Amino acid sequence: MIDRKFALVGIVSASLFGLAACDVEKTQSGNIDLPKYEVTKTQEGEVTVPKYDVRGPDVEVRREERQVTIPDVDVDVKKRQETVTVPTIDVTTPSERDAQRQMGNR
Repeated sequence: MIDRKFALVGIVSASLFGLAACDVEKTQSGNIDLPKYEVTKTQEGEVTVPKYDVRGPDVEVRREERQVTIPDVDVDVKKRQETVTVPTIDVTTPSERDAQRQMGNR
């Protein structure tokens, strides 16, 4: 049950951070020429929507074991050490990924 909670928290936080870590680059400007009307149409309309390249981050979610202190649920309230698996998350933004690639090409 605890694994599921940690995994859920890890996934949710990674996805929220991942949305903020995107690089968005405008690749084409937009244009709208609306038709002009009097009694009859004098011009055709043309719409060009802008284009964007969106590159998301690389996100790695792993599990590793860590030593944590947890309460021993008794009347005495003793504590003991136990190893549990916790999520680890690595996020590499597109800018960081590009920098790493450039460093590798040198």
